[in-house]
Amino acid sequence: MKVSKFNSFVPYKGKFVAFNSLTLGFIILDPFLYELYTAGNRDNEINKLKQVHPAFFNTLSDKGFIVPDEKDEDLSFRALRDSIDMDDSNYTLIINPTMNCNFKCWYCYESHIKGSKLNDETQEKIKRHISHVFKNQKGLKNFHLSWFGGEPLLYFEQAIVPISDYATEIFKNSDVSFSMSFTTNGYLISEKVIKKLKDYNVTTLQITLDGSLEQHNKVRYVNYNKGSYKKIVENIKALTTSGLNVHARINYTEETLESINNVIDDFEDLDYETRTNLTFSFHNVWQEGDPKIDKVESIITAFRTRGFITSSQFSNVDTVRQSCYADKKYQATINYNGEIHKCTARDFTSDRTEGILEENGSISWNDKYYKRLNSKFKNNPCNSCRIQPICNGGCSQVALENIDNDYCVWESQGVSKDQIILSRFKHTIESKILQEALNEKKAIDIQEETIKKASATA
Repeated sequence: MKVSKFNSFVPYKGKFVAFNSLTLGFIILDPFLYELYTAGNRDNEINKLKQVHPAFFNTLSDKGFIVPDEKDEDLSFRALRDSIDMDDSNYTLIINPTMNCNFKCWYCYESHIKGSKLNDETQEKIKRHISHVFKNQKGLKNFHLSWFGGEPLLYFEQAIVPISDYATEIFKNSDVSFSMSFTTNGYLISEKVIKKLKDYNVTTLQITLDGSLEQHNKVRYVNYNKGSYKKIVENIKALTTSGLNVHARINYTEETLESINNVIDDFEDLDYETRTNLTFSFHNVWQEGDPKIDKVESIITAFRTRGFITSSQFSNVDTVRQSCYADKKYQATINYNGEIHKCTARDFTSDRTEGILEENGSISWNDKYYKRLNSKFKNNPCNSCRIQPICNGGCSQVALENIDNDYCVWESQGVSKDQIILSRFKHTIESKILQEALNEKKAIDIQEETIKKASATA
């Protein structure tokens, strides 16, 4: 047996958090057990631990901290990545119905184009593409349609409804599961839209808040005299109350962090069952650099303590198992003008296109697409990193932009690997506690409702 190359041991409250990034196994070690492990590792005699403490040895083995001598962990990791990013049972199609938007957030990377929208010809080509994938991707089990932009709801009736109706009909009586999601600012949500979203099996809507009311309205406004915070909060509540899942992405800066806890008060009236449909996800505005990890973690704890589900860009890092859609072979992004892209986090300029949408609905990919698929495992620091199986250098876009450079996506932001591991550990523990509390509260609510009904009929 040998020690895994993907082990980490991080001091935490007088003990050590042991983490293996390939198996995702956690163990809490007291100093004595940690010293037993380090002694065996230091002397290259980890097998002697089996005689000294067989139970500890077996736990380390079960969770992948020690592995057979013949095990090639790099090969296992590459196989894991391929099983996810080269999986032909899933297809994701992202559509930008417009590059226009009703907001002008200062940090937005996109060039908003007034009057831009899907025309009838491009809509028909998209429909043919959906049909082409359905008929020709033999392993297909799940087709996911995602709406992006610009603000996609600007053209809900003109573009989203006809394409969604077509896709729904295509997959209706098939063995292929069809689902949808939206990235939207949430301002144009209405009862009519919600009804349609439920009909379309929408799994998630990502809607952004830029802090509490005052801070948000400085960034996201209809005009200088009309903010958007209250309406967006009302719409998030309407969505979650209707049973739809919302990821409320909170984009924060050092300035807005001071008041983000106030957001909790604005959702306090949601019952516990509805709260399970809402996740607050914390991301620093990329131009700000430093993600203020310690301060954000205290805010996350405050949200969880009040009964809300949370996540953050560093609390559950796993850009391998939960890789970006652009990393996947079977994914395409179609811009309003019919151009084919992969990544949605860069400008949709013509020089970035990675393919052509043909008249029959197929896509002819260019060299950029194949270069993207082969961009991973080329970064030397990643190939010797203990958290490679949960990071692997971030997404394929970052890998492409650093193809000739050695880099670390976390060190460039001032975040250490130990911080990533501890954040993941706290997220795991606090999420489990929160889920147990929500389940207990839900059970109490059900019991009280049952008693009320019984009393009413007695």
